Amino acid sequence: MKTYFECWAEVAAALFSQALAGEPELAESLPKPLSAGSFGWAATLAGDVEGRLSVVLDATLLETPLIGEGVDQKAGWKELLREAADAGAGELLARTGKKCQVTSFEEIEAVSQISHAFQLRSSGRAWTILVRDELRVIDVQAQRESDAKAATAAGAREPQRSAAPPSPSPVLPPGLELLLDVELEASLRFGAREMPLGEILDLGPGDVVELDRHVSDPVDLIVGDKIVARGEVVLVNGNFGLRVTEVAAPKRRLESVRCLF
Repeated sequence: MKTYFECWAEVAAALFSQALAGEPELAESLPKPLSAGSFGWAATLAGDVEGRLSVVLDATLLETPLIGEGVDQKAGWKELLREAADAGAGELLARTGKKCQVTSFEEIEAVSQISHAFQLRSSGRAWTILVRDELRVIDVQAQRESDAKAATAAGAREPQRSAAPPSPSPVLPPGLELLLDVELEASLRFGAREMPLGEILDLGPGDVVELDRHVSDPVDLIVGDKIVARGEVVLVNGNFGLRVTEVAAPKRRLESVRCLF
């Protein structure tokens, strides 16, 4: 069964190739000492998998504009590694059904022990990346049994309370069940920008169009012309996906269906 680290390594290799100049290759290698001024970040995870994954990069990476010309290279690497940490959680969920999330992402300078070493190779150059994997899988069944025992013990000490009545199932409007099998086209909106026609006509391969949304901002899931949900972009089996964090009210979601008919 895939581990979080294995999922992280796969999505990190894909992200680095897509997001960095020169489409560099990330490959496991023997560990090598880092130059002075190394930098990195540690992601703390909670859920079915918990612990820390620390990633430290060679300082010479800051001297090469892999993130892009005129860009703060260190800030860019932070955003890229945070995206890889989140995408690793999404890939783990897709592969194994285990749920976890990044609860904190803090800067570090070095790691005392190394679990894995990588080389990032591009245009005849190579940079060392070191990883320390301190993650462990939580025994969900044992945790549930422990929680059940604790709840039983607490119930024995407290007077019994009447159970709250179950919440009623949502009732669909008359006739709506006939539309439940209709397939609708959904799209993700990463951002937008207004541009003069002249700038649009001047666009060419390699040009970058800056959108009105930060890389850490949620993206919109749109059906018809309505926003029905927002969330974080993840990689699932090499494809982009959306981890939903906000959902529009049912009435608003129904409006997006009406606008298509």
